[in-house]
Amino acid sequence: MGTVANFHQAADAFVHLVGLIGDDQWQLPALGTWNVRSLVGHTTRAILTVETYLGHDDPGRVGVPTAEDYYALIYRDFSDPDSVAARGVEAGNWLGEHPVEKISDALQKASASLAAAPLGRVVSVGGHGIELTQYLRTRIFELVVHSIDIGHAVGRPHGQTAECVADATALAARIGARTGSGEQILLALTGRAALPEHFSVV
Repeated sequence: MGTVANFHQAADAFVHLVGLIGDDQWQLPALGTWNVRSLVGHTTRAILTVETYLGHDDPGRVGVPTAEDYYALIYRDFSDPDSVAARGVEAGNWLGEHPVEKISDALQKASASLAAAPLGRVVSVGGHGIELTQYLRTRIFELVVHSIDIGHAVGRPHGQTAECVADATALAARIGARTGSGEQILLALTGRAALPEHFSVV
């Protein structure tokens, strides 16, 4: 399957998962300082930003060639943890009383924007151009990883396909290798050593 198709697959699985969250589960602790609502809000931004960035002019120049570069360069340099946390809370509040409807509407708009995007479209993230399909790889990664987080928090299957999980896993390993942790990750994946506590590639 192509990147756009995988994005839709990951987003559809996320929407389905959100529909399984019980009314009494939205305030449960989920990830770091976030409760379930805030984490769902943060994850929804993986859909919302697609439409937002496609609504801006094509910068016409690629400064970030790959999704790996995005995480190795842009994400680390421009993602302030406090700001990310606050945006997650804000997005969670934006979901209101009918989160599935809000997210489904956002996905429909993102899908329409993707359908209208020309081949080779470039979007600007933090002032840096990245080709759309590479940016979508980062959105799939966010949707998959956080669907797993949400599933753990509410005791539900995350619903992401094996293909999307495999793509996210491969990207995580490549991010780690890109930032200097490739040997550690390889040794862990082949049963030769354990990763340090709280190790993360992002």
